[in-house]
Amino acid sequence: MSSAIHAVNPSLTPHRQGLAALTLGAIGVVYGDIGTSPLYTVKEIFAPTTGVALNAHNLIGAVSVIFWALMLVVTLKYVVLILRADNHGEGGGLALTALAAHAVRARPALRRGLLLLGVFGATLFYGDSVITPAISVLGAMEGLELVTPTLRHYVVPIAVVVLVGLFLVQRLGTGVVGRYFGPVIALWFLCLGAIGAVHIAAQPGILAALNPLHAWDFLAQRGWHVFAAVGAIVLALTGAEALYADMGHFGRRPIQFAWGAMVLPALTLNYMGQGALLMADPSAIENPFYRLFPDTWVLPVLVLATLAAIIASQAVISGAYSMTKQAVQLGFLPRMTVKYTSAREAGQIYMPAVNWALLGGVVVAVILFRSSSALAGAYGIAVTLTMMITTVLMYFVVRERWRQSALVAMGAMAFFLAIDALLVAGCAVKLLDGGWFPLALGLLLFGLMSTWSRGRELLLDSIHRDGLELQPFIDGLDPREIHRAERTAVYPVADPSTVPMALLHNLKHNQVLHERNVILTVVFREVPWVPMDERVKVEGLGHGFWRVTLHFGFMQTPDVPKALTLTESHGLRIPAFETSYFLSRETVVPTPGSGMTNLRERLFSAMSRNASGVVDFFRLPGNAVVELGTRVQL
Repeated sequence: MSSAIHAVNPSLTPHRQGLAALTLGAIGVVYGDIGTSPLYTVKEIFAPTTGVALNAHNLIGAVSVIFWALMLVVTLKYVVLILRADNHGEGGGLALTALAAHAVRARPALRRGLLLLGVFGATLFYGDSVITPAISVLGAMEGLELVTPTLRHYVVPIAVVVLVGLFLVQRLGTGVVGRYFGPVIALWFLCLGAIGAVHIAAQPGILAALNPLHAWDFLAQRGWHVFAAVGAIVLALTGAEALYADMGHFGRRPIQFAWGAMVLPALTLNYMGQGALLMADPSAIENPFYRLFPDTWVLPVLVLATLAAIIASQAVISGAYSMTKQAVQLGFLPRMTVKYTSAREAGQIYMPAVNWALLGGVVVAVILFRSSSALAGAYGIAVTLTMMITTVLMYFVVRERWRQSALVAMGAMAFFLAIDALLVAGCAVKLLDGGWFPLALGLLLFGLMSTWSRGRELLLDSIHRDGLELQPFIDGLDPREIHRAERTAVYPVADPSTVPMALLHNLKHNQVLHERNVILTVVFREVPWVPMDERVKVEGLGHGFWRVTLHFGFMQTPDVPKALTLTESHGLRIPAFETSYFLSRETVVPTPGSGMTNLRERLFSAMSRNASGVVDFFRLPGNAVVELGTRVQL
């Protein structure tokens, strides 16, 4: 479930790129993850743990299952259906969650349940963000063993060095490197398809895999062991969520065209080529991907595979930044430092805390599992659960938003849920072999996100309960008794109905009010983009007070000073050099009560203390900010 590396609103770009350029970009960014699956998928299907015997019958059946899984899950579910569910042009887990939640907004309990379900799906993505770089780079590096067996012991150290280097360059941005993603991955797919076609020509019997009856027969013959086989076959589908997640940057048509014209044919040819190779030479199972190539080609293909693995890793790393930023703005994570690495594209961001946390997780995964085969046990559970959650959320979009009949909506959901359930069950059997790793990571992050969301609700309730009502306070002011400073004071608050604590402190300690006092609230809507004509709402309260609400989408950058310039058309002028921002920095004090458990309250308090400052997050001018502390009990 990666997200766009250059996630920008298409309507805001200075010019529309042609279909060919967007398609090439989609090949590089969207399909890097699923494009590296041939490195390890076939080998894992015939691993001893699956119990699948290596013979011609099973080879045709296994390749048939892969092909029809790509057709049903990727093509039918994602390319045909889910790409239609755009949230103002954007896709991805949180975008779909917001879309489904908005569709059932009249039912608060269901809406909250869908939000939590979607957030859980988002947390599972972080497990994918840890395992994808590890398994992709390890799978590529294992080709060193075919160059010379003496390099076997250097696979893990070299993989760690490559991954550390990849995370170290994140702070420089992906703009320059991103230009080459498309051509490199396009070359990768051409290489996959061409070498696969060569082996198919030598062993055309593998073409029987196009018959879905062979897929059904393969699954039916496995009995209860089918789950172990499916747990390996699902590796061919990892990266499918990226089709939807990256729709905001490339658009639906380029992603669909890239899949149909290049990616699906190349993957099909390569998987069939590996099957053909193994039918002719079963000993190639040690590494069927690299054994497709002549010995003299292994080293250059290894270099190309490494580049493809790095690109696949880059997509999920950048996706983790984008996902985290969206989660912060939807209120599920505390504010974090966001650095913008491009002056032209707002989606090119770097988040240091996320970067180093991911690097730590990836290095631990490589050292803990030490091979792509071992990591394959950990891979899949997070991806398949995310696919299942996507299906559930999609039902509410089809039924409530698209107004389709219950029969159509339920029929589509039941069909895809049956496939998702089989995939999840196949990965669940690998739970003790490593599947626990991304699941534990997801549950940990879900605990953090749900704690932060609930803590913010309790904090707002406490502020509202203990605060003074704003309008009666303003009406009771006597202008003759209070000195007025000839400047503008902006008070950013979460609850615009109560008097900001910073204002009370300023009035109490400095005995002064400003000539103009702006009670400012920033609202993030459950849409990716809010147009400029809906950005600001201004309400006059009397006695030099105004209530201003700024609206942003969860994909947008909340530049508050820039947005405040729009108030002039509403009769409120806020001069940039004559304005001070008074911030209330709350110190959360956990107290016994019915809000949350003491442990969760302490966790929320710690998260609140370590959240990045409002100044950077809202792009406030540092030399115009005054911070005043206050203690708030949960």
